[in-house]
Amino acid sequence: MKRFLFLILLFVAFAANCAENTVTVEADGISVMGDSDTMKETSMRALNDARRNALETACGIFIKSRTLVQNSQLAEDLVYASVKGRILKYDIISQGFVQGSSSEYSVRIRAVVEPYQPEKTDGFTVDLAMSKSQVRQGDTVSISYRVTEDAYVYLFSIAADGSVTLLLPNSVQRSNFAQKGKTYVYPDNECKIVLTAQFLPGFKGKSAEEKIKIIATKQKDDLLTLGFQEGMFITYSASSTGMISDLVRRLNRLDPSDWADNTVTYTIVR
Repeated sequence: MKRFLFLILLFVAFAANCAENTVTVEADGISVMGDSDTMKETSMRALNDARRNALETACGIFIKSRTLVQNSQLAEDLVYASVKGRILKYDIISQGFVQGSSSEYSVRIRAVVEPYQPEKTDGFTVDLAMSKSQVRQGDTVSISYRVTEDAYVYLFSIAADGSVTLLLPNSVQRSNFAQKGKTYVYPDNECKIVLTAQFLPGFKGKSAEEKIKIIATKQKDDLLTLGFQEGMFITYSASSTGMISDLVRRLNRLDPSDWADNTVTYTIVR
């Protein structure tokens, strides 16, 4: 059985107060006018498209602002990664058919957007536990989880230096489907992975508090761009703010009731 270094990580929760202020953005929307469409229907679709694009742009700005505050490190405790935007007001800058087209209609808006955190109101939850709440360096550890609905799970660990490793899925265990009500252990007895608690190279302290993060989605929707060409796990450095941006943006496309998350904390000692 091959052993793999378990980089204990500390995943960060992107808190709802990640951006206190509103932002003003400009965005375009496009709609194609069909034979049976009215001008009002076409322009409204283009306006709605512009509004969606404005929200996505603003979300990226909120995330970037937060990571700059955090000295370009990943956020500190990802309890909810879903920071959405809410348009407070908007003005139409221009609208009309795209030059050279008799069917493609464009609307450009300037929108004032503020961040907010939607509440999860249904019963979809995910339980998460470590095999030990305190481990010694070199101890073998495992993670157990259970979802209340059929779901696809993503397990993360994040090091004290802010680097993030995606534990599941990985290069040898691509399937991340979890059946409702069933308790899963990672890694299981059939898996060739062994997780061993280790301090980061050069760590001089006697103990470190660490966390494991799980995100579960009801629909099969790749939250991250997966690629395992260089090893079993995908690891992101602390400065890889694009990873957290992509993750939040994809979660924002889901209804809050369609995904759940959980975090556990434990201590590693010498």
